[in-house]
Amino acid sequence: MFDRNKLLLKSLQERKHDLDFSQLIPLKEQTKFTDTGLIVAAKRMIAAKKNKAAAILMMGAHVIRSGVQRYLLDLMARGYISCLVMNGAGAIHDYELALIGATTESVARYIQEGQFGLWRETGQINDIINQAYAQNKNVGFGQAVGEYIYHSEFPFKDISLLAGCYHCGIPVLVSIGIGCDIIHEHPNCNGAAMGALSYHDFLDLAEVIQNLEHGIVLNFGSAVMAPEVYLKALSMARNVARQHGEAIKHFTTLVCDLHDFGTDFSREPAKDNPAYYFRPWKTMLIRTVADGGESFYVKGRHAETIPALWTAINNWESFQ
Repeated sequence: MFDRNKLLLKSLQERKHDLDFSQLIPLKEQTKFTDTGLIVAAKRMIAAKKNKAAAILMMGAHVIRSGVQRYLLDLMARGYISCLVMNGAGAIHDYELALIGATTESVARYIQEGQFGLWRETGQINDIINQAYAQNKNVGFGQAVGEYIYHSEFPFKDISLLAGCYHCGIPVLVSIGIGCDIIHEHPNCNGAAMGALSYHDFLDLAEVIQNLEHGIVLNFGSAVMAPEVYLKALSMARNVARQHGEAIKHFTTLVCDLHDFGTDFSREPAKDNPAYYFRPWKTMLIRTVADGGESFYVKGRHAETIPALWTAINNWESFQ
């Protein structure tokens, strides 16, 4: 096997970053971007909060890079998000921002040098995971890292989604793919520990989805992770519900991405259509809501759609 001890790790202080904390968007009303799907989703999130149903927000790492942390943190603190799901890259961006107030390296630059991802401070995430695994803390990836950030002296921890979830008591679940994240390159990465804690998060998601009836699932920018883990966790939750004569079918799904698919999501695209292989369409917009749910697709940048959703919730609140 490859000997990771031969790797040269450098400090984040030597890395040029494409994003820093000054680029995070301040909380403000978004009036330029309105969409029916976002307005309905806002209404359903308010209803989910009132009825204590699940409101699950799933996201790709680019959501963090879009600078909308303050909007998500505010929605979590006010009880409109009851579960946050991200991939390993999202957790890494969140950790780096909390630690040094900057994140995101140029792949094109650092892959040429063989330095991409090989930064000492980022690898500390592995130490957190390894310690939680060794001590058998019975926590998942998201909680372990979120708790660490929350109790740390990191200067920018107030913009950390992981720490914010820990503070609010909200499940934050990190679904990884082995070899997909830069911390998997590091000598201190323990695949068994990483897998155990991420699998813990997957089981937590299945538990949360048991409360999805009359709730909502939102997917911002995750083309593979979100639809796949949601699909399996929903099947598990429905299996148990059915044994008790119950059902999980009356809920809403919202997918926000940049693809232009038109407006008809009433049926799956044909297999010779490239859109068929965009998993959120057939999984989140069609198959899993076919027996009583409702779905919406919104095309737009996260820097527009998430502030617009936040604004819509504020507007609906005024009518309550």
